[in-house]
Amino acid sequence: MSADTPGPVEADIIDVNLTNFQRDVIDASQRTPVLVDFWAPWCQPCHALAPLLESLVAEYAGRVRLARINADDNPELSRRFQVRGIPNVKAFIGGVVVNEFAGVLPERELRAFMDALLPSPAEPVYAQAQAALARGATEDALALNEEALEIDPAFEPAALGRIEALIALARLDDAQAALDALPYEQQDRARIGTLYARIAVARRQPGDVATDHAARIALNPGDLAARLAWSAALAAEEDWSGAMKQALEVVRRDRSFGDDAGRRAMLDLFALLGSEHPTVRHYRHELAAVLNR
Repeated sequence: MSADTPGPVEADIIDVNLTNFQRDVIDASQRTPVLVDFWAPWCQPCHALAPLLESLVAEYAGRVRLARINADDNPELSRRFQVRGIPNVKAFIGGVVVNEFAGVLPERELRAFMDALLPSPAEPVYAQAQAALARGATEDALALNEEALEIDPAFEPAALGRIEALIALARLDDAQAALDALPYEQQDRARIGTLYARIAVARRQPGDVATDHAARIALNPGDLAARLAWSAALAAEEDWSGAMKQALEVVRRDRSFGDDAGRRAMLDLFALLGSEHPTVRHYRHELAAVLNR
């Protein structure tokens, strides 16, 4: 090994180039997080960072691997991963870059960076909670998510899973309070947005879903409260097209009804299903046409 190479090569610390990158980074990261350190022999900060990385990787005892790439000798990899300055460390999980940093981090920050890559000890309990929710055992799901949070209070999936269980139990005020109390730095913003939308849709569901909304509307097509109630009941049954159709008719007949309740109901359904859902795409166009007429 060249004298310029920073540090010894160990089982979890390897030198990587274009030839073995696929095997030792992409493929390996399917099993274990891989830190890829882009460095160069002339780079003094690189030599300062290397022993810190090696020490922590050794301490983590196989839970994280370190792959070192000489950026001067591997310009193709540097270009491919947009390395503009060194040292640059990219974390791979599942074959893709999930996080990175440039420069030299102090040990405390470096340890936090690596800890974030590791599976939480709460994951097995969270998996049980999700399975319970899927089979309709919502009380069990709630208890299991709370158990997971006792194991790892910062484990975001369990915090969101707990809120899902609260919504399923119709404890909407508790779910809303838990959502509002989440730290701002939570990562799964899409899931959080969906949970807010689910609460908004659930709050519109009438207490007596057995009411014959269609009959009420047949007798009085201008009964917009009945249309909104029917929209909510259809949403509860996951008849998304029917729900949006009734909410859109409220907008079409009276935009001001219920403080723009029809449009707000549609926006909540859009957020719940996501912008790529075909029903959302169709009714977003329909809503725009009504609003712009």
